[in-house]
Amino acid sequence: MGRGRHAGYDDQREAILAQSARLFADRGYAGTSMAMVAAACGLSKATLYHYWPDKDALLFAIADGHVQRLQALVAQPPAPRAGARERLATLIAQLVQHYAGAQDAHRVLTAEVRFLPPALRERMLAGEREVVAAFADAVAAVRPELREAALAKPLTMLLFGMVNWMHTWLRPEGPLDHAALAPVVAELFLGGLGAVTGPAPTVRPGLAAPAAAGAPGGQPG
Repeated sequence: MGRGRHAGYDDQREAILAQSARLFADRGYAGTSMAMVAAACGLSKATLYHYWPDKDALLFAIADGHVQRLQALVAQPPAPRAGARERLATLIAQLVQHYAGAQDAHRVLTAEVRFLPPALRERMLAGEREVVAAFADAVAAVRPELREAALAKPLTMLLFGMVNWMHTWLRPEGPLDHAALAPVVAELFLGGLGAVTGPAPTVRPGLAAPAAAGAPGGQPG
């Protein structure tokens, strides 16, 4: 009989994934070796291979895990008596806030999945298509005529284009964070610029107050 997994096996696998995501996001998949991953985790290469067989497995687990969490987000039932507009606004806000804790995985998903073997890439992309379809359905529920005009999916892709690249300019040390901007994104998408009221800026310890209420949270890098 083979030996069972030790008590901390799953925790160690997740710790390796987190370190790998950080390295892939910072250095790129091609610029990261398994030896670098092992060193970042404080493990020998032999121990690392006990948890993950190769870099492809790590890359797929990071990207697909991120997509699966997005699938779980859109699969949540709407609040009781929530209308279509409220449902979409909630989904948008949840999407933005989810990315706050998934910056490394998101960067890997957007920039590094091209290195996956075709079969693994297709499995991951199938999950992405499910998420996009769920958002397109939510958009069409608010404006049914958009589906007939073949605009529900393009508008969804514009929404994701707005959210997906927030990591390139939103700075954690800025006066606004993902939680503050989440309702702003929903307001902008649903009602246009005139609908944006803006959050009350939160001044974090050690930071000066913004020059004016509603100023952008981070500066372009």
